[in-house]
Amino acid sequence: MSEILINLEKTEAIKAIRPKMRELIPRWKDLRDSAPAVGRASIIGFIFGIIPGVSHVVATFVSYAVEKRFSKHPEEFGKGAIAGVAGPETANNAVTGTAMIPLLALGIPSIPATALLLSALTIHGVQPGPLLLTDHPEVFWGLVASMYIGNVMLLILNLPLVGIFVNLLRIPYAWLVPIILIVSIIGVYSVNFSVADIWIMVLSGGAGYVLRKFGYEMAPMLLALVLGDRLEANFRLALTMSGGDYATFADKASIIVLTATIGLLLTVQALAWAFGYRKSFADEAEGA
Repeated sequence: MSEILINLEKTEAIKAIRPKMRELIPRWKDLRDSAPAVGRASIIGFIFGIIPGVSHVVATFVSYAVEKRFSKHPEEFGKGAIAGVAGPETANNAVTGTAMIPLLALGIPSIPATALLLSALTIHGVQPGPLLLTDHPEVFWGLVASMYIGNVMLLILNLPLVGIFVNLLRIPYAWLVPIILIVSIIGVYSVNFSVADIWIMVLSGGAGYVLRKFGYEMAPMLLALVLGDRLEANFRLALTMSGGDYATFADKASIIVLTATIGLLLTVQALAWAFGYRKSFADEAEGA
């Protein structure tokens, strides 16, 4: 909703484009510029993929925030910066692959896709876990082989269909807006068949629009919305397991991990501010 409202302000500037097939092939400069983002996002996606209960949405937004922080031109993000596209997409793909590790090793699904796979395996009498490779080696190696086959099939299917996808870019934005709104309203209403959900969507879109106009970052808020209910559920679970003892959150291991994490974040932020201040000071001196 907020994206639509933002774009409606510049409808005249948004023109339907007609790219040619050769323009869609990455150039050497594109590959070179996106290589660092792909490398960092692969690590981020791998880390979040092996953490049970963390969605690929989190890895996507974390990768976007990291690339924006590392970029020498953060003002280009949101306007087609290749690192802002390559990083999150790589992190998303990396999570999907590494999410198989906790599923096959511990029997714990990390993302919805592995949850569905866990259900299918359970229906067929196969219990993922440490004994999967011993008890059902044919299932384990079949899954590994299916990943290779799936990637090849995606490559074969996507390349011929690029022309169809490109045609979507030729639709005038004035036509896309009502289509997007109708699909969004139907999708929201079909969850609980409640008109109140539609009003919540409209109000949330309006709030998002106001926040974006004032320059607030949307990624941290989305991360909070994604992780908020999980943090609350695990907080209650920890209190239940400890018999209501809040001291369980202050044991030695937790303090070390939290202190180290907070210290690292504060150090990185301080360095970013310091280098940003020095750069702005140097620019002002050069301009003077």
